[in-house]
Amino acid sequence: MSTIVRARPPRAFDVDAVRREFPVLARTVHGNPIAYLDNGASSQSPECVIAAVEGYMRRHHANIHRGVHTLSQEATGLYEAARDRLVGFIKAASRHEIVFTRGATESVNLVAQSFARPTLRPDDEILITHLEHHANIVPWQMVAQQTGAKLVVAPIDSRGEVDAQTVEALMSPRTKIFACAHVSNALGTVLPVERLVASARRRGIATLVDGAQAVPHMAVDVGALGCDFYVFSGHKMFAPTGIGVLYGREALLERMPPWQGGGDMILTVSFDGTVYNALPYKFEAGTPNISGAIGLGAAVEFLDSLDLGAAHAHEQALLEHAHAALRSIPGLGFIGTAREKVGLVSFVVDGVHPHDLGTILDRDGIAIRTGHHCAMPVMEFFRVPATARASFAFYNTFDEIDRLAASVERARRLFT
Repeated sequence: MSTIVRARPPRAFDVDAVRREFPVLARTVHGNPIAYLDNGASSQSPECVIAAVEGYMRRHHANIHRGVHTLSQEATGLYEAARDRLVGFIKAASRHEIVFTRGATESVNLVAQSFARPTLRPDDEILITHLEHHANIVPWQMVAQQTGAKLVVAPIDSRGEVDAQTVEALMSPRTKIFACAHVSNALGTVLPVERLVASARRRGIATLVDGAQAVPHMAVDVGALGCDFYVFSGHKMFAPTGIGVLYGREALLERMPPWQGGGDMILTVSFDGTVYNALPYKFEAGTPNISGAIGLGAAVEFLDSLDLGAAHAHEQALLEHAHAALRSIPGLGFIGTAREKVGLVSFVVDGVHPHDLGTILDRDGIAIRTGHHCAMPVMEFFRVPATARASFAFYNTFDEIDRLAASVERARRLFT
């Protein structure tokens, strides 16, 4: 393999100091230092997040909103403080606009069933793109079947990009909802969401943006973006699993009926009827993932402590270096070559099945994701059954990229 000149971020970023905050990065796998390059599936958690969850479980565990005793009051304070941190993190207008869910998937389903299902009529249209994760396809298929609405899919091109003019041409008087990813989980493509959301709003079309892959890699301002709904998951942004967020415009959330019934989403209940709780609680039925929300709040606090501009520049430098290092491997082809991407490369190697490639890399201590990445329509478009996907976070290093390339080359030689 040829020598690769490493790109450097425009601002200094102390990756070694950041790595020391993540305990798992110190471990070995099969006798090799771990190179964790599967951040698109789930990122790792820093010590402060782990400590926040442990601290709650050790000292403050109790159910929230319902108790007058000290532990309940403490737990409620920690849970609601996490909500307040998220308000600032995505620039929401009010804490009433931050709904805790189990993740981006549940958030999309909530909007599909509580907002879309009561309003859609036969022959109305739901517009999505060919780049979507299954979580932003299947809920819309389900609500289309329930209402008689039609699902319309905007195409992608050979680079894995979405053309804004093509999407806009599909926005018709029948289009009631436009839902798209901010960033493709399978390809890393950054979609032109600002333009698309603005175009939809001018036409009176409601908008949902799946930000699960965007929030860890760029600053998100939902007010400036102008979308009606924005969804994301904690486990992709250094927080625990099983916790996520639905941002919704307060006026829309006020009009929407609850999606689930149960405790805490009510004010009064009788056999004659129920009065629902105020926002955001009418969408948070039952005992929530309290420790997860607290962990998510700690993750946001950690991110706020970083120079995120430098961190994101470091990720872009890693992406450039990965493209350069992998491009030199014979028989390797990139799937998705969009001009604007986040830190993710998806690729195939002639003669090597992605699952075999992932297994060999694991023996070298390198963790990547192989498969269809919950984006089977994308795989079908590129006529591949699966890809190998290496996805980066700001704690990854150039040396880990070099190890990835060397291990892929070793696998190629084993099979050819």
